Amino acid sequence: MTKLNLSLFAKDKNLFFLFFITAFILRSLTAYYYGDRNLENEWAILVNNLYYFNSYSLLVFDDLFVPNLWMPPIYGYFIYLHSLLVGFNDYLPISVIITQILISSLTPIFFFKILSIFFNRNYSIIGSIIFIFFPLIIYSSCQISSVTIYLFLNILFFYLILKLKKKTNLKNIILIGIISSILILTRRDFVLIYLFSLLYCLLFLKINFKSISLILMITIIGISPYIYRNYIAFDKFIIHSGFGYNVWKAYNPKAKVEGYLFPSKELQNKIKNVKKDIHYRINEDKIYLEQALIYITEDPGKYINLYFKRLYAFYFFDLNSSQKNYYNYFHIYPIVLISLLSLCGLIVVNKKNNKFNYLILTFLLIVALYSFFAVLPRYKIYILPFQIILSISFLKYLLNKLRIKN
Repeated sequence: MTKLNLSLFAKDKNLFFLFFITAFILRSLTAYYYGDRNLENEWAILVNNLYYFNSYSLLVFDDLFVPNLWMPPIYGYFIYLHSLLVGFNDYLPISVIITQILISSLTPIFFFKILSIFFNRNYSIIGSIIFIFFPLIIYSSCQISSVTIYLFLNILFFYLILKLKKKTNLKNIILIGIISSILILTRRDFVLIYLFSLLYCLLFLKINFKSISLILMITIIGISPYIYRNYIAFDKFIIHSGFGYNVWKAYNPKAKVEGYLFPSKELQNKIKNVKKDIHYRINEDKIYLEQALIYITEDPGKYINLYFKRLYAFYFFDLNSSQKNYYNYFHIYPIVLISLLSLCGLIVVNKKNNKFNYLILTFLLIVALYSFFAVLPRYKIYILPFQIILSISFLKYLLNKLRIKN
């Protein structure tokens, strides 16, 4: 009675095609009605300066284009590549969204491959269907944001890590190194996930030191052109800036779960006095960090409490979100349901499998790490694959219990 029968999807090619075409249709329809139509804010400025002035810059002082350190570079260049094909015009965001839809439609295939490592075919199909139909994942693919690319590469990274063997597999090692370098240049926080993954592989999955060293070397080679660019510009080895700003945004008197973006007049005056030169962003970021540390030391209890509010909001949902349509039924109900099911899965899951433990620990690391900073609704997408996997674990546990009783 509880046996799952999904024999309709017996062949992988048919299954993957069905995954892709279903995901593509859902995302295309959503993009038609709700997708972004314009480049805005940082991405519009960055790509405009790169397209017209050949400078990847957010700030311009007179004739000085300050090289960007604020925004991770990959997504800006991703948009720029589209501008080379269609021009910097009204068709550019449409072109970007179409590519994102294609990428998002491929992602469930690799997610299925991860599920197949831990579950039988039927459970893996159910998990993939949840992924395909999850409203936040669908909606995110239609927005001008790096989340779709990051999600795809992240899932690919985890799949390749889980497929690593004790003996050196050169193809996997090269792919992991390349993907890791792109991910580091897409989101700065991936560095911790990356280092944790290599350490876990070495200590618990017993991947040999030679393989880990090769992955590390390929990753360093992959990010080295950007580091070299920054060294030439700033005379120092640096990948990203903006840490201080992100800390201040999360830790200031008016900050909530989502952070707060508007500096006080006193802080604005300090920033106005920063010298308008090539090091402006670096020096500005130091001021933000100094101010944030003052706030934290003045009232540590307040910010510890805020951290746990963020922890709850990130794992479950934000109780006081100011984001438009955040409490829309199509958004909030699936989020609450998958969060509760995943918590149950976290409790009952068999923790003797080292590969599954790797996913659980990575998941908990991401939750703990992101909660230190402002938590925006779209960040939930980064933990949804883990929550779906844990939810499937709980479903399997329930069905096994029912089967025993029957």
